[in-house]
Amino acid sequence: MSTMSKIIQDDDMPAETARPRYEKLPLIALRGICAFPGVLLNFDVERDVSTSALDASVHYDRRVILIAQRDIRKESPRPEDLYKIGTICQVRQVLKVPGGGVKALVEGVARARVHGTTIERGYYLAEVEEIPETAPRKTAKLEAMTRRAVGMFDTYASMSNAVQRESVFPLFGMTDAGAVADHIAQNMFVRHEQKQPVLEAFNPTKRMELVFELLAHELEIQSVEMEIEGDLRARLEGQQREHILRERMHAIQSELGDERESGGDDEISEYRRKIAKLRVPKEITEKLNKEVDRLEKQHFGSSESGLLSTYLDLCIGLPWNKTTTERRDINSAIKTLNDDHFGLEKVKERIIEFLAVKQLKPDHKGTIICLIGPPGVGKTSVAISVAKALNRKLARISLGGVHDEAEIRGHRKTYVGAMPGRIIDAVNRVGTRNPLMLLDEIDKLGSDYRGDPSAALLEALDPEQNYAFRDHYLELPFDLSDTMFITTANSSSTIPRPLLDRMEVIEMSSYTDIEKLEIAKRYLLPKQRKKHGLSAKQLKISDAAALEIISGWTRESGMRQLERSIASVCRKVTAQIAKGETKSVSVTPDSLAELLGSRRYTAEADIGGEIGVVRGLAWTEAGGTTLDVEVNVLPGKGALKLTGNLGETMKESAEAAVSYIRSRAELLGIEPDFHRKKDLHIHFPGGGIEKDGPSAGITMAMAVISALSGAVVRPNVTMTGEITLRGRILRIGGLKEKTMAAMRVGAKTVIIPADNEADLEEIDQTVRGALHFVTAKHIDSVLDVALDFSNIAPRELSAPRPAAPLQRDIKTDFPVLDVHQPMPQPMTPRPEPPRVRQ
Repeated sequence: MSTMSKIIQDDDMPAETARPRYEKLPLIALRGICAFPGVLLNFDVERDVSTSALDASVHYDRRVILIAQRDIRKESPRPEDLYKIGTICQVRQVLKVPGGGVKALVEGVARARVHGTTIERGYYLAEVEEIPETAPRKTAKLEAMTRRAVGMFDTYASMSNAVQRESVFPLFGMTDAGAVADHIAQNMFVRHEQKQPVLEAFNPTKRMELVFELLAHELEIQSVEMEIEGDLRARLEGQQREHILRERMHAIQSELGDERESGGDDEISEYRRKIAKLRVPKEITEKLNKEVDRLEKQHFGSSESGLLSTYLDLCIGLPWNKTTTERRDINSAIKTLNDDHFGLEKVKERIIEFLAVKQLKPDHKGTIICLIGPPGVGKTSVAISVAKALNRKLARISLGGVHDEAEIRGHRKTYVGAMPGRIIDAVNRVGTRNPLMLLDEIDKLGSDYRGDPSAALLEALDPEQNYAFRDHYLELPFDLSDTMFITTANSSSTIPRPLLDRMEVIEMSSYTDIEKLEIAKRYLLPKQRKKHGLSAKQLKISDAAALEIISGWTRESGMRQLERSIASVCRKVTAQIAKGETKSVSVTPDSLAELLGSRRYTAEADIGGEIGVVRGLAWTEAGGTTLDVEVNVLPGKGALKLTGNLGETMKESAEAAVSYIRSRAELLGIEPDFHRKKDLHIHFPGGGIEKDGPSAGITMAMAVISALSGAVVRPNVTMTGEITLRGRILRIGGLKEKTMAAMRVGAKTVIIPADNEADLEEIDQTVRGALHFVTAKHIDSVLDVALDFSNIAPRELSAPRPAAPLQRDIKTDFPVLDVHQPMPQPMTPRPEPPRVRQ
């Protein structure tokens, strides 16, 4: 649709008789434009319903109502698809054009509101209410705004190619603010959604404000467009000029016979010289020379030449043969590792072994280590320290959240925006072929329709294949066999088995409170003092205060919360010194509440001495924790209810425990038919946390036995182990973290599966000294360790439970508790007596 405008002067207005405020008029829907009072509008009429309405206007004194439709995509809009406010117009001219179209010229008369529509002989007839124009209150602000709007529209018309310059001239003779606003809005090249609010503004002052804002916005956009167009024109002119000069230079060289043998310019010659200096296999040299030949044939400024130049720059810049001198002094490496980290003996031992092998066999390759442990135990910092100890450059790649295989292996260079994968990019960044490459958070890799990044890592982490690693972008074999890979993860359960099989796993467990104390004294406190500008004299934290922070303000496997707490203390002390309140501070346990606020964590109350409540142990990615189990016995019909946000494996463990108890009910002093008369409700507090796994089987069994038999749970006893239908206790994982959790809550005795006895050697000496470990193969052998049956009448018990004398196993030099022999069990072997480890 095209528009043109004309100002209707008072002298040109035809004499008309007074019209009623309400009248019925044919309705024409406008698509993409708005009609305003006092202007002429020229538009095309194509829809049959609009043509019929235009024809019917002769019966209504050639008057129609024009209303814009909300969605211009609708071919046949209904009345509800139109705005409610439109313009009553006088039809001045109707012209039929070749091809069947109709052009209409109308003149806006007044704003109007539509109250209803009906269908009359193929067109819409609308009942409209004419809205009279109100005279604005003339103020200096309104006059200034009107003048400014006229000037801004003049500037807008000169900058925009879509607005005719002649549309500005009538404005200089107009004084009415509302008419000026209507004229400007009609002639601006903007969407109808922006014009409609101006049409619906009945107050001339408000109408002028809307037009003023619209002009300011459009002028800003026009300025930006002109700036972009100017930059583009300058860039194209520069490229064209350079292209013409180069073509003339080639023509002159051809005429003089002085064209170089290489057939290219300085850039091509430079690429060939660099490729000739590379000490790489013939396959790579031939591939790169072919790419140079392709570049030589490209026209200057073409997109292909830019892609080829980027590719050649990457290939030539890669460290094909460049390596850093590795430090093989074992004593120096030990000192570096000890200076940076406390403990972590397994990791340090493995690095020393690597150096020892390097001394005897310098060409040793294929070292891939995976550090698995809870957050904050120092996995990433250990890798950085190892790179420092070995004098290797560190290339760190974060894999958390990576879903695209191309992130690892790169994109084919035929794609727009193609780039190499993260591995080649990291090698190119550090500029050496033998860096220490840290693949952080390898257990957080994802996979979707774009591929599986973990599968792409199989080649890079395989010593038998990575000597010829092929990146999709590079398309050339690159030797990664001298690269030392260290990966980190919080859990091995989410790492694919083929990928985990290629790595040597070293588990980094949680820190004990004593280890945290030493780390805080040696590393964290000096680091935070330096960061906050404090000296050792200005801030002292006693060992008792540090241990109080560890137990009362942090509860974690790693060190991050502890470091933040120490940083908070440093900030408070710095503020006190800066205010002049003190010159130095010695932090004691009594002053911690003032510096850190109220204690966040309190010691967990012992749940012993109750019936049907047992404390178990659990493992999480953040370390070990305790897991309480509560059982209620209710009158019913044998229903088993499990609550506490439990997974399927945990629910099956509960069912297995109840089945075992049913098979041993009489021997346990439990009514044999309890499964018909009683309902069991097993609950795990902390319903907001999802729980799953089989290791709570023994805990649930003990809680159910206690609830059904009335036996009291012994205080300070925790346990972990998977249970079978026959009562056997099977091996579990995460024992080290679980035992640390038991020590933190003040437990004294821990029941563990006999198959985990060998794992006790890996437990910290502090934990082993604080806990008694009872190992058992069958649940019958540890009933008296966990439960106290003394409150049950002797007649209710099927078998006596004698006291257990304490003995010593000379072979292991550990105290052994020989508890009662297991109760008779048909068709099953006699379980071995439990052994207590300290």
